[in-house]
Amino acid sequence: MIEAAMTKTTTSGVPVKPVYDENDRGDPLEACGEFPYTRGIHRGMYKSRLWTMRQFSGFATPEETNRRYHYLLAQGQTGLSVAFDLPTLMGYDADSPMSEGEVGKCGAAISSLEDMEILLHGIPLGGVSISMTINSPASVLWAMYLAVAEQQGVDWRDLSGTLQNDILKEYIAQKEYIYPPRPSMRLVTDTIEFAARHTPKFNPVSISGYHIREAGSTAVQEIAFTLRDGVEYVEWALRRGLAVDEFAPRLSFFFNAHNDFFEEIAKFRAARRLWAQLMRDRFGAKDERSLKLRFHAQTAGCSLTWQQPYNNVARTSLQAMAAVLGGCQSLHTNSLDEAYALPGEHAVTIALRTQQVLAYESGVTAVPDPFGGSYFLERMTADSEDAARDYIRRIDDMGGMIPAIEASFPQREIAAASYAYQQEIESGEKVIVGVNAYRSEDPPIEILQIDRSAGEHQVRKLAALRARRDGPRVERALSALKRGAEGAENTMPLILDAVRAYATVGEICDALRQVFGSYTEAALV
Repeated sequence: MIEAAMTKTTTSGVPVKPVYDENDRGDPLEACGEFPYTRGIHRGMYKSRLWTMRQFSGFATPEETNRRYHYLLAQGQTGLSVAFDLPTLMGYDADSPMSEGEVGKCGAAISSLEDMEILLHGIPLGGVSISMTINSPASVLWAMYLAVAEQQGVDWRDLSGTLQNDILKEYIAQKEYIYPPRPSMRLVTDTIEFAARHTPKFNPVSISGYHIREAGSTAVQEIAFTLRDGVEYVEWALRRGLAVDEFAPRLSFFFNAHNDFFEEIAKFRAARRLWAQLMRDRFGAKDERSLKLRFHAQTAGCSLTWQQPYNNVARTSLQAMAAVLGGCQSLHTNSLDEAYALPGEHAVTIALRTQQVLAYESGVTAVPDPFGGSYFLERMTADSEDAARDYIRRIDDMGGMIPAIEASFPQREIAAASYAYQQEIESGEKVIVGVNAYRSEDPPIEILQIDRSAGEHQVRKLAALRARRDGPRVERALSALKRGAEGAENTMPLILDAVRAYATVGEICDALRQVFGSYTEAALV
């Protein structure tokens, strides 16, 4: 079985030949930094500037997470990525019955502007890039961030960072949605329009293949569904009346870096080439920045194992190398203990040091696209692009991504790929070291524990906030938001007014629920 696994094709089913030669290389390669950017979006790539080392972090209370952020910055991290807990992701406050037992467990608990003030205390927002992994309530949490920047006296035009805000992949893969698809897309379009006018250095959407891959997709499906989501956001913004080059330069992407080393590098190159061609040929983009696919990468959480957890250091190193050789602009490396819990301080330091060793000791930054021209890699890049184009054509024929989601097309494709992958593991055709081969007992590791005290602290703090804030001002702001949501105006200024009045995440999302309703996915049958 182990011998069979060593000769397997890629996870996407792209055939792998025994030998590659000059006939596989295809058309002559463009230089790095030239259309269609197969070899990278900058001529010098990392020779002029390293990728941003952006470790995803958040747990328990805003106070505890703030301490972790200051620790990470002191260790050499160059950007912050905020992880929110499940109640926040679903638009509930810490004191909601729906939040019981979940407050602070998978990220920081943020219910109000006060929490955001604490989370970002002492962090100069004009000089530190902030990424926020939030989707359905993205406009609410972004408004809180903008309000904190106001308090710091930072001009919004100087803010840099990324709002994930990719609601389509929630329906496809992660399932943390609140409202139905169409009103959700209206909210995303509101943020794109607002960012184009007020925050020119901030990315209002991070179009995310990461969660699609974590749900079990192949590498090709990850490219195809992610880029087709991007096409959908562009089309909605154009219908809003924006010019493509007004907003497209600030669209960013987020991909998974998985185990198949060469397939992952080819995936990143193919995605970059395909997006450049889509933006030029489909949408007529003229600004070079609109054509360049900029992406953050994170190593594959689903590849981590609780068995022999120190093997995860090797997996993460391999995946990080693939992301860098594939031309990422920023990178998160997972910690060895994440199959058990949120990362502890020691484990997250090792994960950050992995990036630093890669950046400063490995030599991979010496030249851009060092594998460019490889017979094997160029053929795999072309095959991945062709297979992704076929998926995009099929979704176009369905009328776009929302009809495809409503028909459960991407969901079914991912489910089938995930099932096939699991079958290969259980049969031993695919070897997972320490799981179905080379098993041994490892001593237990220390893990981060989040107890009930975090939730109790947040509930007490929220009660005190409700008691001292201006209640009538909150009600006026929420009523104005509902009226605006019922109409067609951009909701961002109304959400900002509610946030500045210290309306909570739950109150704002409930106001929108009253207008938009909630979404329940149809079962896959």
